[in-house]
Amino acid sequence: MKRLTRRSILAAAPAALALGGPMLAPWPARAAKNYGPGVTDTEIKIGNCGPYSGPLSNASPIPISMGNYFKMINDQGGINGRKINFISYDDGYSPPKTVEMTRKLVEEDGVLLLCGSVGTPTNSAIWHYANEKKVPQLFPATGATKWDDPQGHPWTMGFFVSYRAEGRIYAGYILKNKPDAKLGMLYQNDDYGKDYLNGVLDGLGDKAASMIKVKASYETTDTTVDSQIVQMKAEGCDAFVLIAIPKFEAQAIRKAAEIEWKPLFITNGIAASVGAAFKPAGLENCKGIITDNSFKDPTDPTWKDDAGFKWWVSFMDKYYPSGDKSDNGAVYGPSIAATMVQVLKQCGDDLSRENVMRQAANLHNFSLPMLQPGITVNTSPTDFVAIKAVRMERFDGERFQTFGPVMSGVTA
Repeated sequence: MKRLTRRSILAAAPAALALGGPMLAPWPARAAKNYGPGVTDTEIKIGNCGPYSGPLSNASPIPISMGNYFKMINDQGGINGRKINFISYDDGYSPPKTVEMTRKLVEEDGVLLLCGSVGTPTNSAIWHYANEKKVPQLFPATGATKWDDPQGHPWTMGFFVSYRAEGRIYAGYILKNKPDAKLGMLYQNDDYGKDYLNGVLDGLGDKAASMIKVKASYETTDTTVDSQIVQMKAEGCDAFVLIAIPKFEAQAIRKAAEIEWKPLFITNGIAASVGAAFKPAGLENCKGIITDNSFKDPTDPTWKDDAGFKWWVSFMDKYYPSGDKSDNGAVYGPSIAATMVQVLKQCGDDLSRENVMRQAANLHNFSLPMLQPGITVNTSPTDFVAIKAVRMERFDGERFQTFGPVMSGVTA
């Protein structure tokens, strides 16, 4: 993929469009205009940082598909006549670069808000800055538990189910299906990996000490994770929880297949993408891997006649024809963007940063085309996690298959 340093999406003129979209709540009655930075009668500037290069570059479909969704909205006439100017910079999944690019977005480009920036360590690097500057940091493409802190960080709101909740769900699955497991865990050595790790420890409770035989980590600067996988097999682990970004997820899967290690294999949902991780690992090596998802996996035949899935396919065909329809990143991006559009519609003509946060904290049973049935977006002034539930999935060697009930980290 061509390296991108900036993506700016601003349609020149509205156009009729036959494509449908997410179900949107009615627009509020017009009030006196109140504009924050980056807003005029014709434009709303939204800022974003994405990994168009670096170790997480295969997550670039998230901001790319966000931009394409905003292009669709602009083609439909924008939001109350205002076009979205989506400015997205490459941060290479490097926290110092994220700080630099975010400062540029806020202090030079003058964006109203930040939306959908990718990565836990990168969003962590700008967390305090955004709150000190009182700039909305909305729906980051990361499920870190820390984003749910309405008192301490009232300008940041999460989107995905929290990693810690997912970790509890994985632990519950292991306790139910392999209660005598000898468990190996490999995680990224930062807030992202440790969040999942702590969730698994929560879920295992007093059994964690006896069940976990190997607890290993890796750095994003490492070349491979081969030695950690070899260690898992050598220690006799027969269950494995992998917390990794797609690059290292693919490496771990390939190495496990190479040494013929076949544990009960659970991998983290945010990175379990057929396009981004499983194809590079070799689909035949991924058979039996278990994960979870709040969204309809685009490879799952369950959804072939589903109206939301059909809408997504038509969106991809028209607005992201080069995108990989087996990549969850292309599902996450338009879902984040659609939620952002709903917030802006609820704002009406009060497009101040304060009202943006008020409306972001006022989403009730908001439906997205690619959310699994029974899962909707809900927020409140005391609840800054938009999505709170998942279903389990198993890979059959070609595609994911969803199974089991809707679960949260509380009920697992």
